[in-house]
Amino acid sequence: MSAKSIRLPRKRAAAPRPGRATRRLRLPARADLARSLPVSLFRASHPRQAGLTALFVAAGAALAGRSFGQVFLVFVTVLTGQAILGWHNDLVDVARDRRHQFPGKPIAQGVVDHGSVWFALTVAVLLVVPLSVANGVIAGATHLFIIGIGLVTNSGVLRRTRFSYLPWMLSFALWPAFLSYGGAHGTEGGDPPSILLTVLAALLGLGVHVLVSLPGLVTDNADGIRHFPLVVALRTGAPRLLLIAGIWTGVVGVGILITGATLGVAR
Repeated sequence: MSAKSIRLPRKRAAAPRPGRATRRLRLPARADLARSLPVSLFRASHPRQAGLTALFVAAGAALAGRSFGQVFLVFVTVLTGQAILGWHNDLVDVARDRRHQFPGKPIAQGVVDHGSVWFALTVAVLLVVPLSVANGVIAGATHLFIIGIGLVTNSGVLRRTRFSYLPWMLSFALWPAFLSYGGAHGTEGGDPPSILLTVLAALLGLGVHVLVSLPGLVTDNADGIRHFPLVVALRTGAPRLLLIAGIWTGVVGVGILITGATLGVAR
């Protein structure tokens, strides 16, 4: 017999011993931070708009000579109020946001349930009342009135018409009153706001309204909404309107800062 015809038996793989289960490495589950409740609530509060508004009003308080504690109180008060408006806006528009699959809308995407948002909104309302009054009675009432305008605007039909700029101009025109009647002298009544600053603040509200509305012009047009920014954009074009609104808002914002620093917030 030749050596080539000799076949050695193959070694069989060792069978697992009975009673010994195969172990698998299990990696720890990583929490999806972006879909967590705190982050989802933060995203649903319109944080960019809320933060910028709070910073701008707080800057006005600083220019008015407020102490650091008072400026911080203004910032927290305004931020809480703006978060309320952001949550309420997304709750009102949830069906439309879901239909158009807008990004950055946790409520419409089902990431956070309505009950959690309503609970957060309720807690914020309970906080914003004492925070507002802490700025002064008249200042606090002014701030709560600003929030009321926003809530009515979210739920109403005016924001879908060519007069959508009116609540924006009205609410922004009240910010100088919130500052002039607030502060350390708030309990004594404070002073009326500067007329020039009030007019400039109203004009700033018009510019902010246009800038905030620009990203949704296409879907608004598809839904048959004809608010002020869309009516203007249909005539000028969105790129030109963006340029005009950006320049308008920047110039008016600088004018407000200069006026507040030189003439003050009150008359």
